Amino acid sequence: MMNEPTIRDIKEAHRLIRPFAHRTPVLTCSALNEMCGAEMFFKCENFQKGGAFKIRGATNAVFSLDDQEAARGVATHSSGNHAAALALAARWRGTRAYVVMPDSAPEPKKNAVAYYGAQIHYCGPTAEAREEVCAEVLCRTGATFIHSYNDRRIVSGAGTAGMELCEEIPDLDIVMAPIGGGGLISGTAIAVSAVSPKTQVIGAEPEMADNASCCLQADRVLPASNRDTIADGLRMPLSELTFSIIKKHVREVVTVSEEGITQAMRHIWERMKIIVEASSAVTVGALLTRRIDLSGKRVGIILTGGNVDLGNLPWR
Repeated sequence: MMNEPTIRDIKEAHRLIRPFAHRTPVLTCSALNEMCGAEMFFKCENFQKGGAFKIRGATNAVFSLDDQEAARGVATHSSGNHAAALALAARWRGTRAYVVMPDSAPEPKKNAVAYYGAQIHYCGPTAEAREEVCAEVLCRTGATFIHSYNDRRIVSGAGTAGMELCEEIPDLDIVMAPIGGGGLISGTAIAVSAVSPKTQVIGAEPEMADNASCCLQADRVLPASNRDTIADGLRMPLSELTFSIIKKHVREVVTVSEEGITQAMRHIWERMKIIVEASSAVTVGALLTRRIDLSGKRVGIILTGGNVDLGNLPWR
């Protein structure tokens, strides 16, 4: 298994991505504070370049390549935000990006990947189909494969969001982030444990994509057995790397119903007047549905992205 990133890696990633990624704002909302019973500080990665936190890790990975590696291009398989982020980072570096996407990926995410200049290869909706097509692309192009979360450079880049949050808002009791494959919460947990040691990290995931909870209960990495969630960015299983970090640095993982995710997404839209995707809303859903009681606590929440298919909203 690859070595876990350190706070030194995260600080170096922060230096490397500074010319490209936004230092996103931290917003508050008195209405949501009252509804959840906590004092919440929202790190708004929905305002990030590419519309999601993924640009942090993708930029760190692409700009960490040497010139020979970069000249051959980069490749990945992804249903959306990582694909778009890698395409944009590759454009900044002046190299090619090859992206394998399932046919079922949301249209806005397909459009974003194409707009940023990646060469898209479509595949079936299964992990096996993604990996098979991606292997063909890698063999043909010689590109460097950059996984969406099972990569130290990706985890380090993602951790810069949590580091910025703790630097801007000191003395947080809790930092919460959604869990899919675990790259964001892994980087966040490493950063928070170093920058704000008294702050605890809690993850939230959909009940209908509860791989992290199942892995922690079994004390081993398990394949994803349930992916039927509106939070399309959280359907991937943990890797050995992210599982190891979560076990060590994350206090607790809670699950949220589909109704709770939708309710939270709508409240954020209505109360904060900002657009977030369903995957972003899982943490707030955990508080609104009382899956975890953080009454009176100072809670930092990473809103992961805002890439929404406006023609397919989960409410009418």
